Amino acid sequence: MAERRSLIDGVKPQTPAVDPQIEEAFIRGAKLPGGGAAPAPPSATTPVIPRSPLSTRIRTDYAKALKHASLDRQLKAIEPNTISDILEQALEPWLKTNGYLS
Repeated sequence: MAERRSLIDGVKPQTPAVDPQIEEAFIRGAKLPGGGAAPAPPSATTPVIPRSPLSTRIRTDYAKALKHASLDRQLKAIEPNTISDILEQALEPWLKTNGYLS
């Protein structure tokens, strides 16, 4: 029969999920052990625009087309490629034209 252990010991991972060298290289932005560079952190000059949650219902065909456009643009690395960004870009001209946004 296997030795019993406490519940806390049972939920602790037995081995690290990520190689500690890769983890350290990612944190420090250093070279990875295989020679490649760790991904660069987001630029500090990228403006952070606050966002508010918005929930609405749209026609099913619009929703499918929007999701398809989003996924297709993500695969091709074309901006905007998120549903939120596409909707913002589509709404901005209407809001400006009708005097709701300067």
